[in-house]
Amino acid sequence: MTSLSADDSYLDHYGFSHDPFAARVPGFKFFPAQRKPVLGQLHHLARYSQLLLVVTGPEGSGKTLVRQALVASSNKQAVMSVVITPQGTADSSAVLQQIGQALNIQHADFDGVMAQIVQLALTGQEVYLLVDDAEQLTGAAVETLLRLAAGSPEARPHVFLFGEDSLVSRLEALVEGEERFHVIALQPYEEDETREYLAQRLEGAGAGLETLSEEQIARIHEQSGGWPGAINLVAREELIEAIKHSKTRKATKGWPFPLPMRHLLAVLAVLCIIAVAFLLRGGEDEPEVQTNTPLALGNAPGSAPESAAGPVTLPESPSKIEFETPAAAEPANTDSALTTAVEPANDVSKENSATTAHQDGAAPSPAVTQKEAPAPVVQPAPEPVVPKTPAPKTPEVVRPAAQPAPAASAHSAWYAEQGGNRYLVQILGTRTEKNAQTLVAQRGSDYRYFVKEHEGKPLYVVTFGNFANRAAALAAIKTLPAALQSGKPWARSFASVQKEMRK
Repeated sequence: MTSLSADDSYLDHYGFSHDPFAARVPGFKFFPAQRKPVLGQLHHLARYSQLLLVVTGPEGSGKTLVRQALVASSNKQAVMSVVITPQGTADSSAVLQQIGQALNIQHADFDGVMAQIVQLALTGQEVYLLVDDAEQLTGAAVETLLRLAAGSPEARPHVFLFGEDSLVSRLEALVEGEERFHVIALQPYEEDETREYLAQRLEGAGAGLETLSEEQIARIHEQSGGWPGAINLVAREELIEAIKHSKTRKATKGWPFPLPMRHLLAVLAVLCIIAVAFLLRGGEDEPEVQTNTPLALGNAPGSAPESAAGPVTLPESPSKIEFETPAAAEPANTDSALTTAVEPANDVSKENSATTAHQDGAAPSPAVTQKEAPAPVVQPAPEPVVPKTPAPKTPEVVRPAAQPAPAASAHSAWYAEQGGNRYLVQILGTRTEKNAQTLVAQRGSDYRYFVKEHEGKPLYVVTFGNFANRAAALAAIKTLPAALQSGKPWARSFASVQKEMRK
């Protein structure tokens, strides 16, 4: 896929009021069901826990959206929310400066900030310190936030860090085994949530989910892994690719055949071969009459000329049969049909030549001719039937392709027997079933594969394991070999697999 800016042609083509998959769309709010427990947990821990709270997830996982929802759902009269967004690398003084500005403190040092927080607590107000892109904080800044989260006996702020997974290892190094923070890891969207997310994005731009086909929606979810930021990128590229394909179809609108160009070229090539074969065959019929004429004149009384005349024609016929066979669907049947069709035509030409000879009254000496007729050992006329020998090989070609079927059906039964609320890890998908079988055989009994239809063709999907929940499946991904992890495997439910298999 190629990148393209949301210019007027992109918006006009779909009738969008704005780019629905831009990084920041004003007024857009989407909060899937699985994020609501996270929000509730943050509110609960802020009320009853004294730990620094960390929300982690890869770039584009929706951390900022959770932070916005936390601020919006807080009691404005009882909570003062201070949002800190580092501009590049943020050290301790920069963080304290932003907090001081929000709390109207002249001397924004640690003691001054804590004194103001205590004063606000006396008036019944709590302070929420929320840091976006917390992985950009320096070690000193993180340590300062840990001290603020610990607070004092009189009051303490509630500190929330939203950052990538690398932030956790830095916190662990600072606390040296003490329990001073709590981590909540965000999970990717399920396919239904991806569908709802796409629908809301498109509706906000004045369109609807029908803008995307079912195949596009499934491809967007699979390629993005269910992370909202990646969904935006993949969905936008899908729409742009659709524009390019529509322009290509318009350019070839006048083409009278609804077949792809490569198929049309193949058909034309076959037609050309057949036409050349018939032309060659038609051009050789006339010389046969001239060649057979002296034989018929010299041997009119007996049957020897006819048996000799037949072989003169048959050596040409087998060559044409062999030439036309690749274009036919059933080589053996075509060979026999063409052979029987050639022989009566030779008889007719021989009769015509004999009649012409008698009418002219010519009687050339056939003595030499009769001796030459048997001489060309052309009687391998039956040899053109030899192409029938490939007929027994046809079942042998079909048999290897049918051998993997038992393994696939056995795996399909296994997937269908599992509980829909359990999880597995999807490793990869391949168009060649042999590749899937080889990988499963090499890796062991925990690896299986199932077959689904993707873009009208079978796709063989290799999976790993059977886990009680998504968290266990995600943990298992980290234990996979590096070669498999490079393919970005992802956790999914058995219910989604069973749904794809039913389709």
